[in-house]
Amino acid sequence: MSIIRALFFVCVLHSVVTLKVSAQRSTKKASAWQTLTGNEPLVIARGGLSGLFPDSSFAAYDTAMRTSVPNVVLWCDVQLTKDGIGICLPDLRLDNFTSIEFALPNTSSTYLVNGVSTKGWFSVDYDMDFLQKNIFSVLTVTLLSSSNSKYGFRTERFDGNMYAVLAVEDVASQNKPSGFWLNVQHDSFFTQHYLSMRSYVISVSKRVVVNYISSPEVGFLRGIATRFKTSKTKLVFRFLGAADTEPSTNQTYGSLLKNLTFIKVFASGILVPKSYIWPVTAGYLLPHTSVVLDAHKQGLEVYASDFANDATFSYNYSYNPLSEYLSSVDNGDFSVDGVLSGFPITASAAIGCFAHMNNSSSGQDTPSVISHKGASGMFPGCTDLAYNQAVADGANYIDCSVQMTKDGLPVCLRSINLLDGTDVAQSAFGSFSVIIPEIQENPGIFTFNLTWEETKTLKPVISNPSFDYQLFRNPANKNAGSFVSLAEFLTLALSKPLSGVLINIEHAAYLADKQGLGITDSVIDVLNKSGYKNETTQEVIIQSTNKAVLTAFKAQSSYKRMYMVDEDISFIDDSSIKDIKSFADSVAIGKESIFPSELLFLTGSTKVVPRLHSFNLSVYAYLFRNEFVSQAWDFFSDPIVEINSYVMGGEIDGVITDFPATAASYKKSRCLTGKTLPPYMMPAKPGQLLELVTPQYLPPAEAPNPISTDSDVSEPPSPPVSKQAVSNAPTPSKSNAYIEKMAGFYFSSVSMFFASLLLQIVM
Repeated sequence: MSIIRALFFVCVLHSVVTLKVSAQRSTKKASAWQTLTGNEPLVIARGGLSGLFPDSSFAAYDTAMRTSVPNVVLWCDVQLTKDGIGICLPDLRLDNFTSIEFALPNTSSTYLVNGVSTKGWFSVDYDMDFLQKNIFSVLTVTLLSSSNSKYGFRTERFDGNMYAVLAVEDVASQNKPSGFWLNVQHDSFFTQHYLSMRSYVISVSKRVVVNYISSPEVGFLRGIATRFKTSKTKLVFRFLGAADTEPSTNQTYGSLLKNLTFIKVFASGILVPKSYIWPVTAGYLLPHTSVVLDAHKQGLEVYASDFANDATFSYNYSYNPLSEYLSSVDNGDFSVDGVLSGFPITASAAIGCFAHMNNSSSGQDTPSVISHKGASGMFPGCTDLAYNQAVADGANYIDCSVQMTKDGLPVCLRSINLLDGTDVAQSAFGSFSVIIPEIQENPGIFTFNLTWEETKTLKPVISNPSFDYQLFRNPANKNAGSFVSLAEFLTLALSKPLSGVLINIEHAAYLADKQGLGITDSVIDVLNKSGYKNETTQEVIIQSTNKAVLTAFKAQSSYKRMYMVDEDISFIDDSSIKDIKSFADSVAIGKESIFPSELLFLTGSTKVVPRLHSFNLSVYAYLFRNEFVSQAWDFFSDPIVEINSYVMGGEIDGVITDFPATAASYKKSRCLTGKTLPPYMMPAKPGQLLELVTPQYLPPAEAPNPISTDSDVSEPPSPPVSKQAVSNAPTPSKSNAYIEKMAGFYFSSVSMFFASLLLQIVM
């Protein structure tokens, strides 16, 4: 019996162990995160929310705590004062991030920093008492360099807000972070000035909880390793540029990266620039390296740095910073163990809401996503590639801005003026320039000047609405794609899983009266022939700023109609809404008509959307772009925050966007299905950020946007198509020497300007 019992016990023990191991394995597999521990990646707030507020200021740290994941780690670049007190500032030179240059002009010093003679105002020349009483944190408003050698711009309107320089203990105790990270960048420099960073770090760690200590100096980390061997403080070796030399080993950081077993001796993790993981060449991503996987094999955690919403990054991300975070935490091969960013709100949303999404789902119904000239943020607008991309990106509706050619064919083109969106200025039709006051003041080459066959010989040109800020859209696609007729557009749309199409019609009166082209009848004819007249699965929306156009469509078809308000308004009265309701089912309004702003600060909200809703009119907002310079500061240079604020705060029904992929991904956010929204998915509160602006930097008061009244909506009916219009219309003429001379000068200047810009991109 004892033998049987013993065997039974062994079998039971084996089963228990097997179950335990199996449970451990299943638990490990159940973790969606491919970090070293299987835990969610850390969000490390570099100087707080330093992408908006002065780095390492109270406002930056406080906002980071309130808008990020609960376990956000606050990062402090520690510098030492003359009396050996640690302060949080991102640079040895105080003039880079404080007001000291203005408080103490002509008192700079020159010291050797890593062997380089450097002039500035240094922390080692001032004691803590003086700094806290006289010097305040400010934002560096010079160009902010990113790893891709592009640039971003930040507002200085929070400067001068009396943000005192903070001691390390102030950040660790007043903010009470769940995680605190000290970065020691220049131990050797402080040693030269008879200050011991080693002694300070050991001392301060006894007074406050320090979870992480990083440094790019091997000697410093090795010198403190034994003191922190039994503590919960993790030591992290920070890699600088691959060609830079680490001072204590005299090796480049690139060579040290090949010897991770050496790093493991004194550190538990490494901090690397994101380019170490995802190299970028000429603005495009290369395949990811093996850095993360190699480090994880050595038992080293990997943290990635240099993330910033307002610095240009790889074109692969289409100016959506959230996509960049996801490439490092949710790419299917690995996940970094943490990301270092001055915009922790975006990093938090990437990890907390958008990682591990169900991409096979279309997400929630609201907002409807309507493309603007297709996916014109990625391809030239109104081309086959732009439309196919918009469908692939998850647009609910794709749009066609209908223009009429000389031979009476309705086609999809970005503008009635071919100078917008084509290379007509450099073509054989460059001399076709005319001035048509009814359309625009400047000379143009118009769609009705060319036949469709002639138009198809032109190359499309991608739009660059933010080129003043050196922000260019995908240059590899700058002339990609082919133009399509309205019939071809509808055939394409019918073959796709769409909710419908939006057809925009403008200049109908001029085309009928002056050019003898009936755009309304032409569109209806093509729709009928395409099969949309009897189509039930896809909806047709006719959009126009012209009441007469929409009234004509209401009389001749059952298609939906959207009235586009082409000016910013602060209010709309009942009579206007009733008039709109008589000929339209929905309204498109500019973002400023929902959240007015001054100098990119939201000043409040209007009642336009709820008033339109009260009359059962759907409301769509335009125009959404990913480029951060198109967004108010209240949105933290994050297009997802902007969309969320208009959907949740502005209660719109849909968005009209150059980047449908961004809006479609927003709808799939895991956080939108929860009962409680996390702080990083809360909509912006208009006017709240403005309250923090330094009084002398407040934007000047501007007159409010006008009120929309019935007279703004009412218009005379469209004129009948004139049979004599073509012969009376202005046409290109070599006898008009003045126009020809001015047009030639204009196009020559445009060509030289864009050639210069393209040369800058290539160089």
